[in-house]
Amino acid sequence: MEIKQYLSDKKQLVEDKLDSLMLAADGPFSHHIEAMRYSLFAGGKRVRPILCRASAEAVTSDPSLLDEALIVGCALECIHTYSLIHDDLPAMDDDQLRRGKPTNHMLHGEAGAILAGDGLLTFAFELLARPATAISTATQVNIIRLVAEAAGPLGMVGGQALDIAGENSSYPFEHLQTIHRSKTGALIRCAVQTGALAGGASNEQMQQLTSYGEAIGLAFQIVDDLLDATSTTEALGKSAGSDQIRGKVTYPAFFGIEETKNLARKAIEQATQSLTNFDAPAAPLVQLAEYIYARTY
Repeated sequence: MEIKQYLSDKKQLVEDKLDSLMLAADGPFSHHIEAMRYSLFAGGKRVRPILCRASAEAVTSDPSLLDEALIVGCALECIHTYSLIHDDLPAMDDDQLRRGKPTNHMLHGEAGAILAGDGLLTFAFELLARPATAISTATQVNIIRLVAEAAGPLGMVGGQALDIAGENSSYPFEHLQTIHRSKTGALIRCAVQTGALAGGASNEQMQQLTSYGEAIGLAFQIVDDLLDATSTTEALGKSAGSDQIRGKVTYPAFFGIEETKNLARKAIEQATQSLTNFDAPAAPLVQLAEYIYARTY
């Protein structure tokens, strides 16, 4: 399997599904929905929905279950996009560029950007709670619970709070691990778990895929730290070197560039080892892990 073709195909699948699910920017709420759509369709790798779909593919070939996983993945992308809109605000990271384009608040104002993020977060749970025919109510509720936990005060939002509070201060490595596990890792792990749930994974498969999700979530953030320290604004589509400017503690700050690369490699190896009991349908997950390690933006 060629991972570039797989990513291209699945990204288009996600784009088409998002467009079909997302509200149209017309009527009395047109300006608000336009602000939501601006960031949602501003580009991006669509890693979370692709992981969600790939995890479902690892345990089922049922088209109806795979479509349920795709809807869950689209909800996760809405949550991820909301987090980026809010991260970029002057009160947080104060960025003017995201994915090579002006950040949401640069075009729609701070209030408009805050509300666009709020709208995407809430709309995500509307998608998750819509009547589902291919999965049981119990599974749907479990998926909603996992997403809420991953996005909430002990997940992504809590990790962002710790990250902001820790600027220009020193703290032990264990605290950095907590930030990474919650701010970035939680939603990536959740993408894998919810895709597996939508696909009808067994308890053993869920345990193995959860281990995989935790490892690639860690690797993703380690690589983010590396790219911020070593890449350029043009390559990243956002401000490079911002971690050091804001006084953030990162993996390179603790270990240096080369050892950080080694730690990212180890996380990828741990992820792939978690999949040893899976058959060929899980091959995209293996290659997605390698893609996360090798990505350049």
